[in-house]
Amino acid sequence: MSLNQQSILRDAMRRLNLTRDEFSARIEVKRRTLDSWLVPSASAGARTMPAATRLLVEHLLKEAGLAAASIEPAEHPGFGGSRHLLSVEQFDRAGLERFIRVADVMQPFASRQETTRVLEGAVLSNLFFEASTRTRLSFGAAFARLGGTVLDTTGMTFSSMAKGESIYDTSRVIAGYADAIVVRHPDEGSVAQFAAASNVPVLNAGDGAGEHPSQALLDIYTIQREFSFLGKRIDGSHIAMLGDLRYGRTVHSLARLLSLYSELTFTLYAPTQLEMPEHLVELVRSKGHSVEICETPAHAMAGADAVYATRIQRERMGEAAGAAFNEYRIDQAMIDAHLPSDALLMHPLPRDSREGAADLSSEIVSDPRLAIFRQADNGVAVRMAIFTEALSVSHLVARSSSPVPWFVPATYGADDATLLPDH
Repeated sequence: MSLNQQSILRDAMRRLNLTRDEFSARIEVKRRTLDSWLVPSASAGARTMPAATRLLVEHLLKEAGLAAASIEPAEHPGFGGSRHLLSVEQFDRAGLERFIRVADVMQPFASRQETTRVLEGAVLSNLFFEASTRTRLSFGAAFARLGGTVLDTTGMTFSSMAKGESIYDTSRVIAGYADAIVVRHPDEGSVAQFAAASNVPVLNAGDGAGEHPSQALLDIYTIQREFSFLGKRIDGSHIAMLGDLRYGRTVHSLARLLSLYSELTFTLYAPTQLEMPEHLVELVRSKGHSVEICETPAHAMAGADAVYATRIQRERMGEAAGAAFNEYRIDQAMIDAHLPSDALLMHPLPRDSREGAADLSSEIVSDPRLAIFRQADNGVAVRMAIFTEALSVSHLVARSSSPVPWFVPATYGADDATLLPDH
């Protein structure tokens, strides 16, 4: 499948490992001209890339021994040869690059500029045995925007497992109803048990304190897009991770995925008893990255290119759930004092909005470094990419596309800042 100009340009920058300023110099255009080619074609200020520039981009890729960007059927469908997505360990750097390319293709559909019916007639079963808002709804929205139908089951008490049914039986029965199954479960390793009983794709939406691969994929996708805008690369960057690093499955998956890049510096801060598991720290170090354990949140975020803050996972802490973590709070004064002006501030959400909560302060809304809502928005495109890769239709999406006929607002939130749409 041929790609639109936005996907071609993004893919070339990623694979050539160039910032926007470096790339614009290589193709001999001004940065603002490149930016106008990168915004969605329906946006004000969008411009069409000349055919000569497209040929130049292809030439640069060829010189680097790289093929022109395209989305062809994968040699090994799914994720590392499996249609189940259970762990980010299924990705290598090349597989991750392909996945990001597919997510870029999904952006016009996720942002409601175009519509596709590539999964018309397909059925998704969303099995959420643990509380969820964003993950459940974004998986459902992603499948629906591909033309499919979504069936939801939420809560353990509303499933037959409350009657003693095994995971194996549940998964095998649902596989007879649905074309894909998304599972969130409170027990680590449980989603792999669902996959063992099913020949239709099973996708991990969080298994206890284990992994959350779709969140890590959208986090990497967000970092890559934001860094592109800021003129940065992931390779060689400084990533700070703050908060509950023991039970926070999002940081477990993100650390594993980031370890595919080169020469990163990680600074970690966690309240007492919530430190990153030692085996994950050693895994990251074994890949050649620097890891520093910090005594304060301010120390960890100082000079960082990206800060990834997390909520305290009290629901997984047992008797320690009532402990106070007053030393962990990220507010406006802290980020103004320690975080560079061109840094990125992320959070997987939800964040605890109660006064004095140990979390990223809910008062931080308008700071330009805050990317949490763009991060959440990216979840739809990323989960669309997960479905199209799992079901081997990524190369067919554009064939059934058409413009969206309904009203779509310029910004999704009433308080959203006006930003370049290609952030």
